[in-house]
Amino acid sequence: MYQKFIENTTLRRLTVLVSVIIVLFCVREFMTTILLTFIFTLLAVKSVDLIQRWLKLPTFLLTMLLYFIAVFVVYLLVTKYANFLINQVIHTYNTLFAFYQNQSKEAEGVVKFVANYLETHNWQDKLESGASIVFTQLQNAGRLTIAFIMSFLLSFFFMVEKKKTVRFSGSFLTSHFAWYFKDLAYFGSIFIETFGVVIEVQILIAVVNTIVTTIGLGIIGFSQLPTLAIMIFFLSLIPVAGVIFSCVPLTLIAYSTGGIQTVIYVLVLIIVVHCVEAYVLNPQFMSSRTNLPIFFTFVILLISEHFLGLWGLLVGIPIFNFFLEILDVQVPSFKKKTAQK
Repeated sequence: MYQKFIENTTLRRLTVLVSVIIVLFCVREFMTTILLTFIFTLLAVKSVDLIQRWLKLPTFLLTMLLYFIAVFVVYLLVTKYANFLINQVIHTYNTLFAFYQNQSKEAEGVVKFVANYLETHNWQDKLESGASIVFTQLQNAGRLTIAFIMSFLLSFFFMVEKKKTVRFSGSFLTSHFAWYFKDLAYFGSIFIETFGVVIEVQILIAVVNTIVTTIGLGIIGFSQLPTLAIMIFFLSLIPVAGVIFSCVPLTLIAYSTGGIQTVIYVLVLIIVVHCVEAYVLNPQFMSSRTNLPIFFTFVILLISEHFLGLWGLLVGIPIFNFFLEILDVQVPSFKKKTAQK
């Protein structure tokens, strides 16, 4: 029975895939670290391979240089942008404080409305619930920061000893359970190929979002556009939610720059960019890179986002391709058919 099971390729691979799903479910708390490590490593490998096509430099030297540049860029982004954002928050606070201290006749109605609202509503409970939400979000931000640092270090260690790590992993292919690890490598190759396409698509979307948003902010009247463009690009690498995350700092800057009217302009711009990304760019780019119809691509993204959250927008297409491989479904290339006709 064991020999027949090994010879049954479909059942064997299905069993391996189910075992991987069970393991990932058991370690789901570390899913962010796992996916970030995979993303950083994939980007590093592709970057090093691309550079080595033109410059025949050792992998170790390129890895050290690449990660040093990445750390330096993050350092510049955090120091310069954080200082810029803090100044904007302080300016906004001073503006609100001056508004309260020097009330004009037009402002009296606003102040009375706020005072009546605080008197007639249980603001203390709302403040406590709001504080708990803020505290929870700060905890999530702390966990994400730790996962980001750990993933960055793990990918760095992998790249530094890439050949040694690959040789050690290859030794499992000659063990007593070689069939399991060969099928695991088979699924890994599919996931790497499709996930690489997803990463490429997300980078293209980030570039488009950055260009459109920066042009819009320039028209509105924002300054410090290069700094804001770097921030928008990095946040746009987060599928869909990155546009929403950029909403908070941009609205603060908008209020300190031009008041409520500028805030409305920025919110409209963010909503338009978010809709274009979620409903146009993501399905269209995914479809063009995976040979899937836009309808199927859009449905996969919706379902995977519902069950897996934001990460589902990245891993939904690779998971779907897994099942296509298991069912031996051949996706037709529409471009090739058109060329043949």
